[in-house]
Amino acid sequence: MNRRVVITGMGVAAPNGVGLKAFSEALKKGKSGIKFQPELERLKFRCQIAGKPEISEEMLKEYFTDLELRGLNSSGIVYGVISGVDAWKDAGLPFGPEAETDWDNGIIFGTGILGVDKFREAIHLIDDKNTRRLGSTSVVQTMASGISAYLNSKLACGNQVTTNSSACTTGTEAILMAADRIRAGKAKRILAGSCGDSGPYVWGGFDAMRILPHKYNDNPQAGSRPMSESAAGFVPGSGAGALVIEDLESALERGAKIYAEILGGHINSGGQRNKGSLTAPNSEGVKKCIGNAIFDAGVRPDELDTINGHLTATAMDPTEVANWSETLKLRGTKFPYINSLKSLTGHCLSAGGSIESVASVLQIDEDFIFGNINSEDLHPEIEKLVPRKNVPEKTLFKEVNIVAKASFGFGDVNAVVIFSKFRD
Repeated sequence: MNRRVVITGMGVAAPNGVGLKAFSEALKKGKSGIKFQPELERLKFRCQIAGKPEISEEMLKEYFTDLELRGLNSSGIVYGVISGVDAWKDAGLPFGPEAETDWDNGIIFGTGILGVDKFREAIHLIDDKNTRRLGSTSVVQTMASGISAYLNSKLACGNQVTTNSSACTTGTEAILMAADRIRAGKAKRILAGSCGDSGPYVWGGFDAMRILPHKYNDNPQAGSRPMSESAAGFVPGSGAGALVIEDLESALERGAKIYAEILGGHINSGGQRNKGSLTAPNSEGVKKCIGNAIFDAGVRPDELDTINGHLTATAMDPTEVANWSETLKLRGTKFPYINSLKSLTGHCLSAGGSIESVASVLQIDEDFIFGNINSEDLHPEIEKLVPRKNVPEKTLFKEVNIVAKASFGFGDVNAVVIFSKFRD
């Protein structure tokens, strides 16, 4: 079987907007969600800025019962449930206590690390010989698949329900895993996405590696600078993105809104060879991933309207653009538009691929290309390959038909997905 696969619902909890409407407006306005974090200053982090979704107490009560909120101490679960439930509702699917198990529905919702604050709380209680105070939810909040378990308590899915984890590639990988399962006829619809915790216990390791910028603590919104010559490292972020991936026949049968079609994609690894490592991609693997994704999608390179790159604001940005140029065999004015959401949100780590995929699909659905703030000093190695106008600083409002979304993660793992406007 090779069924067509479409997107019928989306939800997002991003540093610059929670909910589709707020997120879309932030993209179009070039609104950054990166802010100074007093806690990081108190803990003497070099980098004291980060992207963190703003969730009010009132919003929490819309998604969780009072009983669920008692002892809930995992920001990743909060972000994941908000984005996942929103996507399910957006797709017009039943949820809540009255929903019955649907054997055609599944969940593939990834994370990198979950429940860090709950772990910390548990360690102190155990060290103090106070295990009785751990509570009944400490296990589900700290197991990786806790996010898919929480979501399924609300969605009643009877198909595959699982959690994947592949560093920064997690969210894009989840989308492709869901698409593959639906293409094969093993499910009709799957909630796919990813989430990540926020806070010093997630970001501290990166600060210790000295790969985060430290000169923008007094100017947070200027700190994340993908494709810029003055890029000084990635700004850490967090949140969640969710997409309902569905069999086209099912979507048409129930009259669902179709945001976009998933034409294809590819997942691979560079094997940590040929300059690939735990922290850097093997360019050969990246180029194979891009090329195989284009082939799987059945599109020509010159049909891409824009690339939503991984592009983290590190020294690897020029290499990534070169990998795209070499694989597509396009440069200069023939190279597609290219952007990086990380200029507006920071690098949301395991949540990045799914949040950025929501942004990619919104560009198709609403016909715009969001701008790259802080790219006024475009890196000269990038400008040799891509003209300045194809790296827009401000949002362009124009027809967008095909978008390539890439994620390249720690461990030398890669994923590229190709989204398209739905055509009958």
